[in-house]
Amino acid sequence: MSDYDKIRERAERGERLKQARLRADTGGVKATADRFGWDRNTYKAHDSGRNGFDPATAVKYAKAFGVSANWLMFGTGSIDDDYEASAHVTDVPLVTWVSAGALTNQDAITDLSDFPTMPVTDLPEGDWIALRVEGDSMNRISPHGSIVLANRRDRRLVHNACYIVADETGAATYKRWRQNEGFHPVSTEEISPPDFEGAVHVVGRVRRSLIDM
Repeated sequence: MSDYDKIRERAERGERLKQARLRADTGGVKATADRFGWDRNTYKAHDSGRNGFDPATAVKYAKAFGVSANWLMFGTGSIDDDYEASAHVTDVPLVTWVSAGALTNQDAITDLSDFPTMPVTDLPEGDWIALRVEGDSMNRISPHGSIVLANRRDRRLVHNACYIVADETGAATYKRWRQNEGFHPVSTEEISPPDFEGAVHVVGRVRRSLIDM
């Protein structure tokens, strides 16, 4: 896709978002952001078409405004299509790194319903958790502040795949695994591999990385 096409796509998506907001009669940009607890600047950039947004964010907006996620994201179908029927939506628990480490202990966390969730489209079957990335150790794949989605049912080590792992202290981290090398950062910075204490347990394989643009 050319730069021109990307700009046009952002503008068209922003126009549909604005149309959905006006139809829902939630007020102006600031009032709408405050009403739903969204960051004002982020939402303003989406509503104006200055910045694009991903499918998970489209589902969030579609649910708030009562419109079709597919229409909002791609311009397909009708604005009146049900937002859940227009996309396979999974509410994924957004856990902390401390909680992720605790998941290696089967008795520590058995119910994730107390955690906030985020809607994600078109995930395959699995036991999914989401974590917000902290630091630059994986910034070639997932910059600081992005969100990674890990499937706790998928723990088999595959060369060049990425995982959430934790050691015996419960300290969790996000790294790529390579055969004969173990878990390593994928960074633009000079960052050393993690210094694990005791055995390393795989929490889940990271299958998707999300970031607001």
